[in-house]
Amino acid sequence: MTGTSLPGGSERFERTLTTPKIVFIIIAAAAPLAAMVFTVPLAYAIGTGPGVPAMFIFAGLTLLCFSAGYAAIARRISHMGGFYTHIAHGLGRRVAAGAGMLAVLAYNAATVGVLGAFAYFTQRVAADQGLNLPWQVWAGVGLLLVALLGYREADLSARLLSVCMVCEIAILVALNIAVLVRHGGAALPSASFAPHEVLAPGLGVAVMFGFASFLGFESAALYGEEAKSPHRSVPRATVIAVLVVAGFYALTSWVAVGAIGPERVRAEATDHLGDLFFRLSDDYLGHPATLAMQVLLCTSLFASWLALHNAANRYMYALSRDGLLPAALNATHTGHGSVHRASVIQSVFSTVTVTLFAAAGLDPYVNMSTSMLGLGTLGIILLQALASVAVIGYFRNRREGRWQTVVAPGLGAVGLITAAVLVVSNFDVLTGTTDPVVTALPWLLLVVVVGGVAFASWLRSARPARYARLGGGSLPTPPSAVPVQDPSGSLSRTAS
Repeated sequence: MTGTSLPGGSERFERTLTTPKIVFIIIAAAAPLAAMVFTVPLAYAIGTGPGVPAMFIFAGLTLLCFSAGYAAIARRISHMGGFYTHIAHGLGRRVAAGAGMLAVLAYNAATVGVLGAFAYFTQRVAADQGLNLPWQVWAGVGLLLVALLGYREADLSARLLSVCMVCEIAILVALNIAVLVRHGGAALPSASFAPHEVLAPGLGVAVMFGFASFLGFESAALYGEEAKSPHRSVPRATVIAVLVVAGFYALTSWVAVGAIGPERVRAEATDHLGDLFFRLSDDYLGHPATLAMQVLLCTSLFASWLALHNAANRYMYALSRDGLLPAALNATHTGHGSVHRASVIQSVFSTVTVTLFAAAGLDPYVNMSTSMLGLGTLGIILLQALASVAVIGYFRNRREGRWQTVVAPGLGAVGLITAAVLVVSNFDVLTGTTDPVVTALPWLLLVVVVGGVAFASWLRSARPARYARLGGGSLPTPPSAVPVQDPSGSLSRTAS
């Protein structure tokens, strides 16, 4: 795949990604098996216990509202900048610059967080089978593979991610079926949706974990320039992914409640946490299936890592193309058509971060993974909330259906802002530590947003032509503004 230059230094990408491939990328980023093994037991233990399945329904409905608004704007705007571009068109260039920097930090942090989880659990699984290597070795192997795949075109990653996703979902489907066969209707207890269970103490924590489990679902927005028929395939893939992930999470967590028993699920999860689903697999599928689940857990984390790596690359490329990041990142590989320089930078960032954590003697999961995933999760939720508000702003003077352009994105924004508040107020729970250095990490998000807004404000007065490129360079502006050439080749004007 070869990138073709466009005026303004951008590239035209060969459109190879179909709706199914984008769906695979999105679901792989969410890492369904990892979410079930790690997030669900925590939500049982310190959240609402048997009421957890309802939280996945609530999170899914909120994200469907978000997706309705996103679909409306994605039919008009297709750009590798994803939400950064949509925010530029709905809320202005300066807000978009802050959101773009937020996205770069959040996705890079989330990538490192999943890297840490992959290295930690791969080391444990391999050690159980007699291959006892340090976690740093597994981190190095994973970094090499992700760097090689990220350097190539997205279509190659999509094929690998699809295989990983199908395998990890298959093992969970097998577990669900085994529980349903043994218990029948009792495997789906009504207690999970009883008001006193859904609204039990720990509701805020359960909602937080519910939204955190969807991390990466929004990444379809970044493949607009690589997708076939992007105005249809990208929003369609997002809606399909939300429906599949929400339904699958709710069903699997509900069946697990039935297998354990609503009255015992909180205590069992507290006692076993990360081993809870492995114990269920031993009981209902047998130990060989559990070994397969453990291996698939590692591939699930790898698939999520690769998907988040690719998402971070595309944000860095888009922002460099618009002048917010160094211009050196604005290049595609002549042979692969990939955003190879951005991929290399992300790999270097991950390598340096891992090296620093390792040199300090810190744990890859307890210290690195939880803190970086917490930071990335909060940043991405805030980005989604801004994108929902941007949909309302974009359509405020356009005659479109109010459900998709006002009501649905408004409901989505309320739900996402609520989730962000819950994450901030429970950041120590999400990260598993009260260390003041870790609990202060959310302030970094504010710093980069303010920095992005301030930089865009400076560009507006000092570099108006460069400012006009922000967000794709095609925003409406007053007639007194200075005309410049945008990346698509059409005249654009600097915004006031």
